Amino acid sequence: MDSYERFTGQVLDGRYKIEKIIGVGGMSVVFRAYDPVMRRTVAIKRLKDDVAKDTAAVKRFINESRAVSMLSHPNIISIYDVSMSGESKYIVMEYVEGITLKNYMMKKGALTFPEIISFCEQILRALAHAHSKGIVHRDIKPQNIMLLKNGLIKVADFGIAKLPNAETVTMTDKAIGTVYYISPEQASGLPIDTRGDLYSTGVLMYEMATGQLPFSGDTPVSVALMQVNATPTPPSKINPNIPLGLEQTILTAMEKSPDARFQKAEQILSRLEKLKKDPTVTFKPLPAPIVHGEGKGKGKDNGALNSESNPDENPTANKAAKKRGFVGKSMFPIILAVASAFLIVCIICGYYLLARVLFNKELDKTFILTVDDFVGREYYDGLDDELRELGYAVNVEYDYNDTAEAGIIIEQTPEPGEKRRVELGKHYCEITFVVSRGIETFIMPDFTMQDYRIVSDKLTKQYGVITKIEENNNLAVAAGLVYGTSPQRGSTVTTGDTVILYVSLGPQTLVTNIPDFLGMTELKAKELLIKNNLAVGNVTYEYSDKPAGTIISQSRSASTTPVKAGTTIDFVVSLGPEPQTDENTNERQ
Repeated sequence: MDSYERFTGQVLDGRYKIEKIIGVGGMSVVFRAYDPVMRRTVAIKRLKDDVAKDTAAVKRFINESRAVSMLSHPNIISIYDVSMSGESKYIVMEYVEGITLKNYMMKKGALTFPEIISFCEQILRALAHAHSKGIVHRDIKPQNIMLLKNGLIKVADFGIAKLPNAETVTMTDKAIGTVYYISPEQASGLPIDTRGDLYSTGVLMYEMATGQLPFSGDTPVSVALMQVNATPTPPSKINPNIPLGLEQTILTAMEKSPDARFQKAEQILSRLEKLKKDPTVTFKPLPAPIVHGEGKGKGKDNGALNSESNPDENPTANKAAKKRGFVGKSMFPIILAVASAFLIVCIICGYYLLARVLFNKELDKTFILTVDDFVGREYYDGLDDELRELGYAVNVEYDYNDTAEAGIIIEQTPEPGEKRRVELGKHYCEITFVVSRGIETFIMPDFTMQDYRIVSDKLTKQYGVITKIEENNNLAVAAGLVYGTSPQRGSTVTTGDTVILYVSLGPQTLVTNIPDFLGMTELKAKELLIKNNLAVGNVTYEYSDKPAGTIISQSRSASTTPVKAGTTIDFVVSLGPEPQTDENTNERQ
């Protein structure tokens, strides 16, 4: 993370001021930035320097920007701007403050029924919108779903999405961790459509309802094979409180055959709506899939796979077909994709076995683990799985912290240096991490049309921010009321930040300056009065040594101090020299 700290405080492309790093992944680094043009906080996802010249990485990055730019939905993170020219390749996105759904589930375990319904409805609405545009996400998993404090769900990371009429990223480009959520056809390298996303959603619903994944194994390859062939344990066997209708919906979404699943996200949404109204409702099995060329096939609890022959005519062949599932030459892409991860696991296990042979003469997986120091390290998706291979079972808690960046481990139990006996696969060292949420934040409320004194007091006392008042005329808002804030409503604000309140002075009163009229003719003075939105007051005439018809006095002195439009100015106009009388003339004679 340190190598990207240099960007903090910089202005990207003369517009986006980078404020802090909020996340670092395998391909990109994400910054929080401020856009002064739109007056909003944004997230900037920048491709890492070391992968910016990697064609596959750039392709995935461009793919994400194209996919999301086609979408506009409240449950999908929006993209505002994209730059793929030059060395800095970045995407400017909607900034959301929250945690991944994965982290939330790890903290809570099995979710409540209302949470499952609420979260899944939002995810499915996002998918329904994407599918209507011809986009298949292909990487639905809780790590790619953000949960905001107000319960709003945001689906993210369309990096490997399948776009309509476009070349997209292939399965071999995917992250290994996704194997826990991929559909059987995706694991087998077969063509994928929108129903693959629905299978992944079914796996996600299973995990929400039970607190555990339907399939887990020692290696990603074994999990991929289970996705193709294994039958999940009914969720009610793990969590007896799950309504039957919800279990039916989950298992139908997870059918091995795409034809036996729900065909559209709207079908699942319809069921969830009925469950929300009546959790005791149950559902009939979906109609059995039609086997093209063979008439109608028979399904068993919606789960029969489409086949080339009637399964009732050849039970032995049908049993073998089910056992094979989708496995064949098409499994090689996923095996190749996870080979490197599998090799790492083998090396680690081999190290401990070799150590036993050389030092203890025991061929088992039991060893004494000295607890490492994790404080100050970054906690990221996938760390749990990595540490499990080393003998740790990780629990995660979250807390706000004024000094540590979000995502940094700030506490651990047990302490570094403590020793635990570990047996891989059976007994692990339970370790609890407290991970920083960063400085406490809140979502800026809508304070428009409220008295600025009340708003300022509330922001200071309740939210702990500093307020600054900027007053301007506003034709539509009465004086003393707030007509806007910076950051604007809906933005994420950190405790201690400064919030600007834009306060109305009421409708604008036109003002003007008072010119110097002395020496001007009456006509010229009147023209200048009109030009400056001033009015003529009383005009009197006096003899003077000034030319007749010129201004010799004005009631208001010339000034640059503004006055109200329409202000009147009194003038004294010269009549010229006073004429001499006959009496005076005779005396002089």
